[in-house]
Amino acid sequence: MSTTQTAAEVVVVDYGLGNLRSVTRGLERAGASVALIEEPAAVDSADGIVLPGVGAFSEGMENAGPFRAALADAADAGTPLFGICLGMQMLLTTSEEADHAGQGEAEGLDLIPGTNRRFHGDQKVPHMGWNELDVQRDHPLVDGIDGEHAYFVHSYYAEPDDDHAVVATTDYGLDFPSIIADESGTVFGTQFHPEKSGETGLRILRNFVEICAER
Repeated sequence: MSTTQTAAEVVVVDYGLGNLRSVTRGLERAGASVALIEEPAAVDSADGIVLPGVGAFSEGMENAGPFRAALADAADAGTPLFGICLGMQMLLTTSEEADHAGQGEAEGLDLIPGTNRRFHGDQKVPHMGWNELDVQRDHPLVDGIDGEHAYFVHSYYAEPDDDHAVVATTDYGLDFPSIIADESGTVFGTQFHPEKSGETGLRILRNFVEICAER
């Protein structure tokens, strides 16, 4: 007797910033059943949540403000929460980006304590292009991707308070965290865009969908 496995139900938070179409297509290719959501209540029934993002930290947090409580509750409940690029930075406590723009300090979701720092010195900003992923510790998201390359576009990078939050690093004049995760391992993010990173990105999205399916 054969059984049919139900696809993981993944929601992508639509707060007005992000490559929603590319992210959705990538997740579908990875085997997920995907829904774009604009209401926080829709988070409750999901097997996994994706917080995408392209743009400024302050604008992202302002737009995503209505989702703050729902995302915190989902994280507390152990629902896998995956932040991509700006979405990953929003998982942290705060960012230098607001101060650099003269807007004062903007508060993030504080699901992974830390600060987003601006590249400085000899690094060209924004950091744009393909760079290597150096896995620092085990996590199901990074299964099979150590030493592979991913596509980055960003001017700020995450600096978690706890070094154990760093899952992978990338060299761009300094070794910055390119994949991070909280202590529970269910809140995590990539500074790069898996949906634009070819087979490596697809492998990461498949790993995420498997994490959601096993929940």
